[in-house]
Amino acid sequence: MLEFTWPWVFVLLPLPYLIYKFMPAAPRQDAALYVPFFGVLSSLQADNDDISSGRRLNLICCSLIWLLVILAASRPQWLGEPVQLPSTGRDLMLSVDISGSMEAQDMVVGNRQASRIDVVKAVVGDFVERREGDRLGLILFAAHAYVQAPLTFDRETVGTLLEEAEIGIIEESATAIGDAIGLAVIHLRNRPENSRVLVLLTDGVNNAGSVSPEQAGMLAQQENIRVYTIGIGADQVVQRSFFGARAINPSAELDEAVLTQIAESTGGRYFRARDVNDLVGIYEELDRLETIEQDDQTYRPTRVLFYYPLGTALAISFLLALASIPWLALFGRARVEDFDDADNSNASGSQA
Repeated sequence: MLEFTWPWVFVLLPLPYLIYKFMPAAPRQDAALYVPFFGVLSSLQADNDDISSGRRLNLICCSLIWLLVILAASRPQWLGEPVQLPSTGRDLMLSVDISGSMEAQDMVVGNRQASRIDVVKAVVGDFVERREGDRLGLILFAAHAYVQAPLTFDRETVGTLLEEAEIGIIEESATAIGDAIGLAVIHLRNRPENSRVLVLLTDGVNNAGSVSPEQAGMLAQQENIRVYTIGIGADQVVQRSFFGARAINPSAELDEAVLTQIAESTGGRYFRARDVNDLVGIYEELDRLETIEQDDQTYRPTRVLFYYPLGTALAISFLLALASIPWLALFGRARVEDFDDADNSNASGSQA
């Protein structure tokens, strides 16, 4: 359906006629400067003014240009058919750790070592695709926390932004778990009370930021936001060297106690992902979160159309300007002047 954002602009349509009809003509003034080639210009103009149909065409073109400009100024737009938005779902914020430790290659995928961040992108990306009907948001954090995607139904964009996240885009030397939770609380607290969910994934301990995880957990509890925390990282990795092999714990810094406290205090759960299978199982369990009924919502896709009449008006103005130039008379006079110059040069040669 065609709709005009500012239909009142159409009252300006008769403005040029009213100005022509009621405004006094501008007084004729004598030229203040002497133009040596004024006679040439006058003759060119006189050759062009004797065609009355040309004036009529100019009037039609100018009227059409004015009509198109007014049409563009009214901001026409095409409204599509109403689209029903999902009526069930969660407001689910995903918070992903991209600190330097997430580059640790202690995950095994297909008999090869893979980094934690690569495994998270694959598993969480699949989780995002399955959350049809949910509003999803994405927070990335390391030494600071940033909202990469606000809550939206556009799961494809959220998945793309997660896939494009790289270690190093945020200062990677620290982990601000408390700030990540606090930022999620800010974006979730105005959503329906029973739909607020935060899924936080990290492999370390809070050692940066202005808010401690305990304080952020209390804020989430006050706002009735359920927090599900996930600790990722293997418990044991065998390192081989010239002196032999030794087992180390790459997840020694993982603060499971704090993550468990935050999750349980908000009605959520703490999960431990030691390998890819654990992580897949965790997100499958999170995928079974119960849904809630929300108010039915619709929206109508809008397509802006003002640039079509505006572009047409500019094109007609350009053609009209080209048509007003007396090309034949101009080129004819230039050719005559060339012949005169040639004759003068021949005469000079003959006299010599």
